[in-house]
Amino acid sequence: MYLSRLILDPRSRDVQRDLADCQRLHRRVMSLFPDLPDKGKARAQLGVLYRLDANALSGYTLLVQALVSPAWSSLPNAYLLETGGDPPNPESKPLAHLYERLRPGTVLAFRLRANPTKKIDSWQGREGYRPNGRRVDLRREEDQIAWIVRKGEQHGFRLLEVKLRPDTIALVPTPRSLDPRPGGRVTGWREGRETGPQRLTFAAVVYEGLLQVTEAARFREALRSGIGPAKAYGFGLLSVMRPPE
Repeated sequence: MYLSRLILDPRSRDVQRDLADCQRLHRRVMSLFPDLPDKGKARAQLGVLYRLDANALSGYTLLVQALVSPAWSSLPNAYLLETGGDPPNPESKPLAHLYERLRPGTVLAFRLRANPTKKIDSWQGREGYRPNGRRVDLRREEDQIAWIVRKGEQHGFRLLEVKLRPDTIALVPTPRSLDPRPGGRVTGWREGRETGPQRLTFAAVVYEGLLQVTEAARFREALRSGIGPAKAYGFGLLSVMRPPE
């Protein structure tokens, strides 16, 4: 398991296009990894999760987690910001040995960019039970917090402290930088096999705070596999670190 950090150059046209369309960004991330026969399951089989972070100082940072190390040669020229090696860009580090050290009772700081939703329109009728129904966004803060509490119960951790904010991309102070997305929304276009172009829209919430591991095996699986829906579009990567002293 590897975690990679890429600091993107906001002046790059390729970067701007990818940030404006979550399907393009998904394809860009998957281009870093080997082709698999079943392309529809490649992300899950390779364990690929990613998250876009941004602030006015460091610009756009893309975190990518996967079972194998990415191949940087597939990135376009000037896609990454020139840092002179300080910090290294891109940079990868192994994670498996860190995850194996986790034990019940461990307290960690965390960040999760998630798409909190619920399913509606499930029904039982003459044609049988339709369990999947339709996903709708959770818009109220209390519902969004209840969602992450439930996920913690499912994935072997409990929340000690949590705050949340809409996912917004901060402006980078360069003349050509843009915020290509509305605040709290991730959008894009996907080509449907029979229906043509389909609009993609996801509500995005960033959770931050402190958690405590309650079941180490389930928690490790959450770290590896992600939390919540829309993992192909930059959601679900749970980042953990030592809490500040």
